[in-house]
Amino acid sequence: MLLPQEIIRTKRDGLKLSDDKIQGFVDGLVSGNFNDAQVGSMAMAIFQKGMETDEIVMFTKAMMNSGDVLSWPEIDGPIVDKHSTGGVGDKVSFMLAAIVAACGAYVPMISGRGLGHTGGTSDKLESIAGFNIQPSISEFKRIVKDLGVAIISQTDNLAPADKRLYGIRDVTATVESIPLITASILSKKLSAGLGSLVMDVKVGNGAMMSDMTNATQLAKSIVNVANGAGVPTTAIITDMNQVLGSSAGNAVEMYETVKYLTGKLREPRLHAVVVALATSMLISANVFSNEEEAHVKIQRVLDNGEAAEVFGKMIAALGGPTNFIESPWDSMPKANIITDVIATQQGYISSMQTRDVGLAIVGMKGGRTANGQMIDHSVGFDRILPVGTVINKGDVVARIHAENDEQAKFASEQYLSALTLSDTKVEDTPVIYKTIS
Repeated sequence: MLLPQEIIRTKRDGLKLSDDKIQGFVDGLVSGNFNDAQVGSMAMAIFQKGMETDEIVMFTKAMMNSGDVLSWPEIDGPIVDKHSTGGVGDKVSFMLAAIVAACGAYVPMISGRGLGHTGGTSDKLESIAGFNIQPSISEFKRIVKDLGVAIISQTDNLAPADKRLYGIRDVTATVESIPLITASILSKKLSAGLGSLVMDVKVGNGAMMSDMTNATQLAKSIVNVANGAGVPTTAIITDMNQVLGSSAGNAVEMYETVKYLTGKLREPRLHAVVVALATSMLISANVFSNEEEAHVKIQRVLDNGEAAEVFGKMIAALGGPTNFIESPWDSMPKANIITDVIATQQGYISSMQTRDVGLAIVGMKGGRTANGQMIDHSVGFDRILPVGTVINKGDVVARIHAENDEQAKFASEQYLSALTLSDTKVEDTPVIYKTIS
């Protein structure tokens, strides 16, 4: 048996890991032969020294095969999914999965928890009373077959090696590693038995990748590794230099999802990302042959309520209420304190330090500072004004949902310090930068 410290030493010294050593690390993640300190050391060695593409392919396959790998013989239709590298206010998965399912594809979405300053899809769904984020595999498959979509968290048997590594990366400052991100995402996604995958790679001050060079490198890594593992994959690079949509937090993002699906509020930047990703998924799944056809159908299932109906049925099928779309707050916790963030000066909002907004939510216990920690689903920000908005002193720039007055005061100060105001309006930045396939 290979000793953990010798495997760590190989990567620490910048050498290429053999298939045996990669398999030894993955086996050690599952068996516990690598303790938490050793896992953290290995993650840091990979973070600092990197991996070659064939190492990442092997690492991805080993983690994928560390548990169950699903297949879908019972479904006669395209199996497609989307994954985001994470950001602040990124609730795209919810509306996207419902839209794509309403358009005729099948979306078995295995989601993650919050990492660092970024929110987690699974955490957001757990805002809903009764929602079972970890059903049995047979139940997961049944719901996907019946409704076209189910969004769950990693079960103990789906990529268990990644599940352990994911939690340790979150608290050891090793989140922003291209090999670790690539293998983590794809081990989960490929274990779901996908026919195709679309990646939303975020770039900006609220993303894991803050500049276009690194974002492009990550997008290419994911596309190359996924294709190397046999799943056709496209990556779309999208903007994360401000909160996506008008809310950030767990329950508040679920509420915005309902408003989006029912047509009460579709924030333009959020809508642009949803439509672009849905279009790419539907074309990659061969549901439609061109963007125009896809756009028409996407708008139709939003306007006629089919997407909202699919989402509501999925919530109920996984243990949530049957009336979530009609009355979302009936089944979600409300914060003790809901108060406005007031502008202290006038000007145009010229930039937002999005990562700091995410960290403010973590500071309110809406995210984790330790592996396995409980979180407060009620806290966060909503009614967030986008970059480019002109404001006067005394205007409301956002609204805080907090546990107490002290927390609200501190979060308000953090939010205001994350904004930069200028005398002139800044040029709008693109929402979608480029596609890599």
